[in-house]
Amino acid sequence: MIQRTKATQRFQGHHSVDLEKVMVELDQLKKQSERLELINGLHARMLGVLSLTGMIEAFSVWLMPLVSHELIGYHNTCRQKRHLFCSGHGPNRRRAIAFAEQLIDQGSIPGGSFTEIDGCCAYKWIFETHEDAGVLLILKEGNALSSEELDLVNHALEILAECLRRGLEYEDLFLRASNDPLTGLSNRRVFDDRIQGMIDSARRHRMPLSMISMDLDKFKEINDNLGHQMGDKVLQEVARVLKSAVRSTDLLVRMGGDEFLLVLDNTGVSSARILAERLCTAVDELDIWADDHTKLGVSIGLSELQPDEELRTWLERTDDIL
Repeated sequence: MIQRTKATQRFQGHHSVDLEKVMVELDQLKKQSERLELINGLHARMLGVLSLTGMIEAFSVWLMPLVSHELIGYHNTCRQKRHLFCSGHGPNRRRAIAFAEQLIDQGSIPGGSFTEIDGCCAYKWIFETHEDAGVLLILKEGNALSSEELDLVNHALEILAECLRRGLEYEDLFLRASNDPLTGLSNRRVFDDRIQGMIDSARRHRMPLSMISMDLDKFKEINDNLGHQMGDKVLQEVARVLKSAVRSTDLLVRMGGDEFLLVLDNTGVSSARILAERLCTAVDELDIWADDHTKLGVSIGLSELQPDEELRTWLERTDDIL
């Protein structure tokens, strides 16, 4: 009787150990399944997103219910592309962005580092491949990330890194498709993509919108007398001085040949005329001559968009003025 009791106890002991082992394994499988479901959700959210800005935003939206944070920022150190997505507003937003830019610009901070300033916790990771290097920054107010949260982020970053590489490739393709290869200015495709939106915005906010159409004078003579290689250099110099004179919100396009088009956001015809005179002077100061009597110049047509005027009519009217 005693021997059977001991055997029973040994059996129950082994059974208890086996059961505990099974329960531990089941718990691990459950956590792995939950993690896999979360990662699949990230894959689904990133699917179809092409731009770097969209990817950072999508990653932040996916991460927010799992790891509360104020800001996610990405900076590509090789290509100088920076995208910050902040969930805050007002002063808190400005503070978070300023803090993030300060940390990103501090190149001495190693990847995987943790910084806490005034109750704001910052985590910094480094992406490195043979052709790229980037920094990802996560700001979290209050408590630092737990070990489980860090593990989740580290796992998710493998997916994000691949998506960001795809986003960089897309931006390179888009840049080649939308930029004039000779001058670096936007091309006609960009004009066609953006102009209607600029018109709609101007009308919605009741703001003026002006257009400056430009043709280079005596450019044919430069090509004929000095050669097409010199003609290309002239176009590049003209593009440089035009670009330096306009704002980032304006649309400057090389339409083809020696024809340029400039659309001025929130600018009436009187202000546009002042800029047009500066552009004429800038081209004249390039001091480019085809021969002793033939100097490069620019002819300009200037007009302001009228109420209910269609784009085609506006373009034709500006061209007639030119």
